[in-house]
Amino acid sequence: MTRMLNPARKPPGQSRQFTTFNLEKRSKTIPIPAGKRVTVGEIEGPAYISRLWLTFPGWFWQHWNRSHPIDPTILKALILRIYWDDAKTPAVEAPVGDFFGAGHCEFNSFTSQFVGTSSGGFYSYWPMPFASRCRIELENRHPKNETHLFLNANYQALDVAPAGAGYFCAQFRTGRREGPEEAVILETRGSGHYAGCMLHMQGQELNYLSFLEAPEYVYIDDDWEKPRIAGTGLEDYFNGGWYFRDGEFAGPLHGVPLKDPLRAMVTMYRLHDEDAIAFDRRIRFAFVNPWDPERLKPYWYSSVAYFYSERPDPPHPPLPAPNEVLSYYRTRDTDHLSIP
Repeated sequence: MTRMLNPARKPPGQSRQFTTFNLEKRSKTIPIPAGKRVTVGEIEGPAYISRLWLTFPGWFWQHWNRSHPIDPTILKALILRIYWDDAKTPAVEAPVGDFFGAGHCEFNSFTSQFVGTSSGGFYSYWPMPFASRCRIELENRHPKNETHLFLNANYQALDVAPAGAGYFCAQFRTGRREGPEEAVILETRGSGHYAGCMLHMQGQELNYLSFLEAPEYVYIDDDWEKPRIAGTGLEDYFNGGWYFRDGEFAGPLHGVPLKDPLRAMVTMYRLHDEDAIAFDRRIRFAFVNPWDPERLKPYWYSSVAYFYSERPDPPHPPLPAPNEVLSYYRTRDTDHLSIP
């Protein structure tokens, strides 16, 4: 983990905050119209972001604006991008819901050490250092609904960039898979360390959770034909057991914010601290099911891998089209909005 702050010590530099609150206009939000990309914040460095918080309406009933349309899929239509220094491509690119743990378009509060959702808010305490500048962008890919963003980013302005600190990155992946197909979580090149993931999974059939049989396969540097790290099951990687036998829970570094066996839906996270996985040239992380193919059924997944890279622009797969991001099988109370 890239540690920037020890609570027992005075933080280095000057403490500052970027906010969407415009003091002159007395406006707290920035509008994000449907179909638009909006730069919502720029910070000059060197500095590091120590806390990022945001929220927005549209995925829940707005008691102050009863005529506003509601669609929980905006949690996947609103895309968060963060650019470091002079990079032309974002180091962070993911739907807001997936990044913060609501990839099923269902908001369940959970409070981990580094990322979570807390009673209507979305927060991140991932340390995010940069050398010269940071740009935060939101894109609204919803076909018609506008939203309004509240955002606060606490940061420390420094005289020099932190020595040896990597750039925080987030890689998003999603799609429907046949039963035996692997679920790739991260593949990138360069030097850095893997710091964990948020994973949402859903079986095509109800009452199906056998996708949890898939252990992690981690390929690192020269160990590309055979995984250097392999586990015993998907729920085992997330420190659970027996398909998360006792249901939902939330811990500082691992948890299950959502488990619904009837709807074959699970959300899981594991965040690495002292057990971060280092790589020097490349890494590939996937969940691979060892069961015979005839025993397995189709499933969907979406994931966000959190990692640090020596590069401000590590390789990422292209962001899928909106209909691919919304390719899960069902959304609570809004099945007519899901892709058939």
